[in-house]
Formats: sequence, C-alpha cells, structure tokens
Amino acid sequence: MSVEFTPWPAELAERYRKKGYWTDQLLADIVQRHQQKNSAKLALVCGDRKYSYQMLDQQSTKLALHLEQMGLEKGDTALVQLPNVAEFYIVYFALLKLGVVPVNALFSHNRLELSAYAKQVSPRLAIVSSQHKLFATDDFVRTLSEQNPSLQHWVVEGEANFGTSLTALLTSNQDSETVSLNNIPSRLDAGIDASGVAFFQLSGGSTGTPKLIPRTHNDYYYSVRASAEICQLSTGTVYLCALPAPHNFSLSSPGALGVFYAGGTVVLASDPSPMTCFSLIKKHHVTMTSLVPPAVTLWLQAVPESSGMLDSLQVLQVGGARLGESLARRIAPELGCQLQQVFGMAEGLVNYTRFDDSDWHRFHTQGRPISDDDEIRIVDEDGKFVPAGEPGALLTRGPYTIRGYFNSPGYNEQAFDDEGFYRSGDIVSMTSDGYLSVVGRDKDQINRGGEKVAAQEIENQLLALTEVSQAALVAMPDDVMGEKSCAFIVTTTTNTTLKPITIRKHLRACGIAEYKLPDRIEQVAALPMTPVGKIDKKALRQQIAEQINRQQTQSLNTKKDAIS
Repeated sequence: MSVEFTPWPAELAERYRKKGYWTDQLLADIVQRHQQKNSAKLALVCGDRKYSYQMLDQQSTKLALHLEQMGLEKGDTALVQLPNVAEFYIVYFALLKLGVVPVNALFSHNRLELSAYAKQVSPRLAIVSSQHKLFATDDFVRTLSEQNPSLQHWVVEGEANFGTSLTALLTSNQDSETVSLNNIPSRLDAGIDASGVAFFQLSGGSTGTPKLIPRTHNDYYYSVRASAEICQLSTGTVYLCALPAPHNFSLSSPGALGVFYAGGTVVLASDPSPMTCFSLIKKHHVTMTSLVPPAVTLWLQAVPESSGMLDSLQVLQVGGARLGESLARRIAPELGCQLQQVFGMAEGLVNYTRFDDSDWHRFHTQGRPISDDDEIRIVDEDGKFVPAGEPGALLTRGPYTIRGYFNSPGYNEQAFDDEGFYRSGDIVSMTSDGYLSVVGRDKDQINRGGEKVAAQEIENQLLALTEVSQAALVAMPDDVMGEKSCAFIVTTTTNTTLKPITIRKHLRACGIAEYKLPDRIEQVAALPMTPVGKIDKKALRQQIAEQINRQQTQSLNTKKDAIS
C-alpha cells in the first residue's frame, strides 16, 4: 500500500532521472551513507546528549523495528509532534526506514491543527511529547482517538500516563543483534518506492484548512543534495538548528538533512533567542545557522554585550520572510559572518544567494533557484509575462516542486495551472540574471515573522462568536516581525462591546496556536466593501497602516516635547 499523490508526468520524470536529479535512493540513505567511513563522527548534539552517525542510525533502526512489531506497515501514516530534541530526527529516520509516512506538526500547533492533520491522513500512529500542554493529560488523546478510529498506537516522549514510552523503546536491549549496522533487516526498506511519498510537509496557505504537501524520496533528496552543494557543507560544518526542526527551511535548505548528508554536526537549540543560541555557538564552535528576520533583529541588539560569543560563526542564512536591505547590510560588520539569503517554500522551489555573489545581489535579492530545471514564470493579473524588474505573480515547476496537494482536487485546480505550474501566491520580480526579489503575497495570508497565518481560519473562528456579524483579519506593518495581524470585527448590535481578552480567550478555547492570535483587534461599525460586494481588505490594510503611523508620530512628538 502507498499514499496517493499527484505524480510528475512520465516525460518529466524521465528527464529528471537522466539528468541525475532523481537517483531512486531512499531518504534514509542520508544517515546510512556514513557508516563505512564516518560512523564515529559526531552527528547530533542535544543538550548534554551526543550522537555519532552510528548511534543515530542504530537508534532509528531500533525504533523502526519496535514499530514494526507493534503492527505498523509500509504505507501507514503517522502524526508526529516533537520539539527540537534528538528524538525528532530518530523518529523521522525510523519512519522513513519503515515506510510509514508522517505529518510532522510544528510544536506550536494546537488542537485545531492536529485534528485537521489527523482527519486528512487517518494516522495509525501518533508520536507526541508530554512537554506540550495538549499532552500533559490524556484528555486530547482520547478525543483524537475517538475522532479517528484508525489511530491505534500512541508513543510519547517524556513522562505521561498514556501510550508507550519513546525513551523505553530507544533504551530497550531487545533486537540488539538485529540493530547491528552490518545486519540491518532488509525487510525495513524492501518494497519502498523512491518515487513514492516519504512524508508530508505543511503548507502555509491562505485557506482555513491546512494543506498537506506530499514529498517523495526522489524530489526531496535532490533538494537536500543540491542545497548541501550550493551551501558548501562539509564534515567540518557545525549547524545550529534554532528554528523549529520540521520547518522546510531548517530541515532541508540545507538544514539538518543537508548537514547530515555532508557528514557535519547538527546542534539543537530550543529557540532562536540570543540568550539560548550565543552560548551554544561558542560551546560547540557553530559555523552556520538559519534565522527569520525578527530573530536577526534580536541578535543584532544583543551582540554588543556578547563579545567573542560568535567568533566561530561563518554563515547566517536568513529566510522565511523578506529581509530589508538595511538589516542585511548590518550582518557582516556586526555579527562577523557572511549573509546568505534564502527564499523557499515547502511545496518545493528554493532560491539561494551564492557566496560569490555581489553585495547588490546579497542585499537586494533572495537568490536564484537551485536547479537549471526550475522553471520560473512571473505574470500579471491576466497571466501575461512581465518584463525583468517588474513585479508579478510567481509560478514554478521543476524536479522538486510538487504537482498537487494531498487529497485536494478542488484546491489543486486553483493552485496549479494546466501545465502543472504551481501558483505560489508570491509577488516577486526577477533580475535579468535570474535572481528573485520578494515583493509580497497575493494570497489572503499574514507572514508573521516567518510563521504563516491563514486569515480565513481565524475569521471562521471569530464568526463563531454570536456577538460577531463580520470579521476580517489583515496584515499590519511591524518593525520587528515584518507583519503582525489585526482583526477588524463588526458586532451584531451597535451597543455591544467585545473586549480583546474575551476574543483571544475564545480563540484559545478553539485550539488556535498562539502565534495565530490577532495582535490587534479593532471593533468598527462597518467594514469597507469592494464594488462586487466583498470585504475590501486592501482598504483595511491601508487604514491600519495609517493608524499605526499616526500613533508612532504622536508618540515621537510626545517624547520630543518631554525632552524639551
């Protein structure tokens, strides 16, 4: 049994194999390939725990065998939610080896998101952490199991009163002989098709239901290999994973998988704050890490008080949201490392600035595509190509960009054109030499410091309040996060006043992740409408931007008056 997905057309698949993009190797090869020469090399650091490539391979094989004994089979699906701990990678490789297809939820996701993922994939297995508030008790476990009869097995990292202990499985001596590197059971990978789905990535789309992105062994492994080459990774690379481990950026661009492929070392951080990361960089001689722009701002603020902490850092990748030129120019002189801009999407296409690029390219663009076979179209509202340097909608297809979301035929008709080009929702411009600059988004989405918030999802929950008759969530400018969210609401009666704390309490009760809660709430008498009767969100974005600008100006004038 295999997970259904939209395949690449046969002629393109043949081209990608002939050009060496697709090698028909399974993703588990990323750790297995080092066993002959570098098995003792340090692969992973998690707090005081250290794992060699041999240990990482053994632990993931041991877990795969235990899961097989529990009844898990190739083609089954799993729901995984773990923080930035070593077990995330052990679980990831174990499921790859067994042929079980996971959805790796972010640790910030809550009841609403997990329920939606489970509904879509009907998992037989869930692997979660008791560190998450949802799993401090077994209440949600029972609810999710009742909603999904297929969900038969729970494995939990940490102390819990439900399921099977992940620690117990990994420390068990059972099957110690079969876990030997020289005796990996062939049944674990027998029958796994490298052109089939390896795991699901998460879309940051604009609709209310999270979309799942089926990534195959062939397409994802190519992206990892090519990224590792472009980013010049080696056995000497020490990469700090400070962003959430399941993010496409920190997983494969080049991320931890790229570092594992190259034989380097991954150091895990619980969060990207300077307080957490600077000491880890110094202690483990970190050479490379990845951040979103808001975290860069915090690092720049902290570095004057942290002399010598970042001496080993050679490369700082920045992605997830557009990096302003002024911030980009500060990175080398203040942090003492080279900037690499990254613009990618979990659906596929990844762009990098190269290390030999000019300052102009590194400060003004988000790079160029990985592959010569990444096909790029930039078009206007009528679908016509725009000239170089002019903004337009980005469409793309290529050897590692999906051809359709999982089990979403209706949405796929909107997201992909008749030739299989993916409509990314990004507004970009392209230079004459093929570099992309991100201008904005054409989808109804807020990019809150790299975390994507679908407006429709929050609006649906706001409208569930009996006191709310209309709701609109829009982006508002923010100096640190790039964008934050503002909810405009109209109440059912003019004399009704809804306090922001009441609205946020309602959204939390709905199981909304914290980063999706509106940063600002404006109660208005009416919402502006377009000529065709839709809510005019462009007008709302302009309204809140002007309001913020006036407030900042008033605040500045007040400070000046106080000084004078």
